[in-house]
Amino acid sequence: MKIKIAVVDDHILLSQAIAGLVSQFENVEVVVICKHGREFIEYLNKEGSTHPDIVLMDVKMPIMGGIETTVHLKAYFPEISVVGLTIEADENIIRKMIRSGARGYLLKDTRKDVLQFAINEVMRTGYYYTSTVVKAMDNKVDKKIELRPREIEFIKLVCTEMTYREVAEEMNLSPKTIEGYCESVFQKLGVKNRTGLVIYAIKNGIFEP
Repeated sequence: MKIKIAVVDDHILLSQAIAGLVSQFENVEVVVICKHGREFIEYLNKEGSTHPDIVLMDVKMPIMGGIETTVHLKAYFPEISVVGLTIEADENIIRKMIRSGARGYLLKDTRKDVLQFAINEVMRTGYYYTSTVVKAMDNKVDKKIELRPREIEFIKLVCTEMTYREVAEEMNLSPKTIEGYCESVFQKLGVKNRTGLVIYAIKNGIFEP
């Protein structure tokens, strides 16, 4: 059975190029191309529409962007896996997409073979992140580590939109103590930044986006 793909990108020529490229992959077919999230959701709500297994989603789009669309899909179409395909390499945007429920994140300069592998990997395991994201985890995302209850509480709060100062207030700790938590937890998990921590938490069942 073929893997059904949707492409959602406001750059029409680029979206058509991506669709053409993906259509060349073995056991893959593109079922729809949309200009933004709202158009894609309207398509999904049409009677008789073919729902994709994976949507390759741009992040910054007019009317309804990738993050907002991913949140909606997770709530109403959780069987569809979102893979961010964008030029946005900013850590905050990556983190927001992942927290919104994206199962993968690739940059648009990704090689053809990497894109093909990513699609198959998302279908096989449910997740795929390129080196841009994996590097933040120091390649230790699957390592099982014993965490104390307060460390788990800290991780869960850091996975939200809260600032470190707000996390400190929520945990009734000083900002200085939270800095210590950051350093010790990052070192313990082998991650280098907040993005790596979020991905670790999602893949190890600590945080559900």
